[in-house]
Amino acid sequence: MDGRHIPYGGIAIAFLTGIVLLVAGIELPIVFGIVLVWCASFWLAMPPPQEPPPAALEGVQLTRSGMRDLIEHSGLPMLMLDSNRIIVANKAAREAIGAHVVGQDARVALRHPAAVDLLARRSSSTAIVQGLTGPRSSWQMSIQHIDERYSLVELVNRTSEADVSRAHTDFVANASHELRTPLASIIGYMETLVDEGDAVPPKQASKFYGTVLKEARRLQSLVEDLMSLSRVEAEKHDQPRELVNFLQLVKQASRDGAGPDRLQRLKYELVSEPITIRGDEKQLEQLVRNLVDNAMKYGKDDADVTIGLRKDDRDMAVLSVQDRGEGIAPEHLPHLTRRFYRTDPSRSRAAGGTGLGLAIVKHIVERHRGRLDIASKQGVGTTVTVRIPVVTDDP
Repeated sequence: MDGRHIPYGGIAIAFLTGIVLLVAGIELPIVFGIVLVWCASFWLAMPPPQEPPPAALEGVQLTRSGMRDLIEHSGLPMLMLDSNRIIVANKAAREAIGAHVVGQDARVALRHPAAVDLLARRSSSTAIVQGLTGPRSSWQMSIQHIDERYSLVELVNRTSEADVSRAHTDFVANASHELRTPLASIIGYMETLVDEGDAVPPKQASKFYGTVLKEARRLQSLVEDLMSLSRVEAEKHDQPRELVNFLQLVKQASRDGAGPDRLQRLKYELVSEPITIRGDEKQLEQLVRNLVDNAMKYGKDDADVTIGLRKDDRDMAVLSVQDRGEGIAPEHLPHLTRRFYRTDPSRSRAAGGTGLGLAIVKHIVERHRGRLDIASKQGVGTTVTVRIPVVTDDP
């Protein structure tokens, strides 16, 4: 027994009473019996000891509303199933697949063979479901069985990862095709020259050599653009800090982009005062050269290309390059900055284009925290506008 529960005071009183009885002449056996019974009564009157409460519950029971509250604000779409019926769908799930699925059979609500197969499994499993919420969507679907009746379905959106993988595959395939075409041409002409030797007429041989040189230069341009695009993409999160006189740069880079044979086609609409921006000078020069070169190639041979530069009321340097060519159909405009995208592949290759110029421009603009806009009207021409923040106060 715990010492804190022994009635020391009552026992002392019992013994004192026994001494008094002995003094009064009561026989010892009788006194001993009285004291013993008195002391025993203290223990008989004590309440039984109570067991301490358990330190923790071994299980937790959740109601449907409790489960709803638990998963409602999860960033991942989650569904709670009673057998195959959806009884709870959190906010993310309602946004992804619709609020109407609550109360439906999950096999009917999801309507996808891979999802239905996963729901039929008795053990907790995971599968990739392609096209669950759209033709190009990709979801990782997992099911966790809580007990024989209830289970929890979790969805993880893998669409962006699939898009990146698809873009990488497409890029490799397109780059391989673009490299293979000039190489095949070079090899074909050189094999003819080697096999035929002196039998090839001088005039034809000269033509073959010219074609080989042209294709080699095209190959060189493509490799340079691929390397340039790779560098720009690698640095696009590193915002430049160097101060650049954008007005002076535009004047020089536009002349370089036009080349000596096309300088007479350049027309300027520039501000008179310098505009200072933070930027990578080499990349900005490349941006202007690419835009001017494109305008020269795809504008009419005898038409002007107008270079404009101004500062708007939002402290942005606004560079515009306008050609007067055939223009671009509206359906092509959203895709022009994609790598290797061409509205007219045969014309682009004949003009020496690699299909990477505007992709490089887009990444340079993004690195400089700017904006790129392309407007075109068929039969009138195309205007490319770049906006880059101006330095308002020198450090």
